[in-house]
Amino acid sequence: MKMTETKEALLLLEDGTAYRGTALGKSGTTGGEICFNTGMTGYQEIYTDPSYYGQIVVNTTSHIGNYGVQLGSEEESDHVKIKGMVCNTFSNVYSRHTADFSLQEYFERANIVGISNVDTRHLVRHVRQKGVMNAIISSEILDETELMQELKKIPSMAGLELSSEVSTEQAYFVGDEMESRWRVAVMDYGIKKSILKNLTMRGCYCKVFPAQTSFEEVMEWKPDGFFISNGPGDPGAMLYAVETVKKMVDTSKPVFGICLGHQLLAEASGISTYKMHHGHRGLNHPVKNLITGRCEVTSQNHGFAVNPDEILSHPDVEVTHVNLNDKTIEGIRRKDKPAFSVQYHPEASPGPHDSRYLFDEFAKLLTEAE
Repeated sequence: MKMTETKEALLLLEDGTAYRGTALGKSGTTGGEICFNTGMTGYQEIYTDPSYYGQIVVNTTSHIGNYGVQLGSEEESDHVKIKGMVCNTFSNVYSRHTADFSLQEYFERANIVGISNVDTRHLVRHVRQKGVMNAIISSEILDETELMQELKKIPSMAGLELSSEVSTEQAYFVGDEMESRWRVAVMDYGIKKSILKNLTMRGCYCKVFPAQTSFEEVMEWKPDGFFISNGPGDPGAMLYAVETVKKMVDTSKPVFGICLGHQLLAEASGISTYKMHHGHRGLNHPVKNLITGRCEVTSQNHGFAVNPDEILSHPDVEVTHVNLNDKTIEGIRRKDKPAFSVQYHPEASPGPHDSRYLFDEFAKLLTEAE
């Protein structure tokens, strides 16, 4: 482990609010939509989650990097997906003897620019009040006027299609074909490894398709069901995916969607989505299952949500889950088709296991469709 030299960095928000701190990771400049995650653990899973592509993540817990980095088991994709990171205290010293190296070295290898020694409590309160906005971090440009000119070049997340940028380029298989009971076509709009693990554990042999694969090509594999993955960007800008999901639902084969997949199922059912004020990102969001009456502590990461007014008047869509903090829609199902989705992450990595039953429900639908 090596200690890096102390270097000043500047975080500048779209509304002109500035924070000065200490550079971490690679020296340079990076920009994206700023958001915050309230989870106290699991920073490596957060950084490698494709749903964070295009975003600067603020970690609200006070110490980041103190347990180092472990390759493989704690990564949700093949490399870091965030654009930048903001934290209070950044640790180059880690306690875990099983760690491969420090978070500083991990960021250097991934070319990630970040900033520490920031009053993250003040920053999060500001974002909660003003809403998410674009931001930029630099350890090269420390003049606020000059850096603002660079910030203005960053596109807004609203209307941005990003799934095709993080999706696999070639289809691939996960699971044991001989031992598995069902063939599930997985649309990769930013899939997490832990989701695929939960599917294969329940007897699914998965073929993971690139985001823009046509419905006809998917059907050539003769799947028993479909999974619509999480991912980054605006679901309203993904007309190609909405059309594909619509055709999948029309087959009457089981369909399961998570996060972005939940939003795409809604869009495919004629229900719009909207950009949230500051989104949900963390490990302790309370959700109520309206079917069972039970509550779940959930892991969440999303900046868009399903329009509740349009669901209430839709004859074929039922709300199954709601967020107990702000009453946003957390789950829906089709009354006329074996299709359902949730806004949160039942694979829960990082997070508790309260919601793993949803994968069992998908397996039950596959069984009933045999």
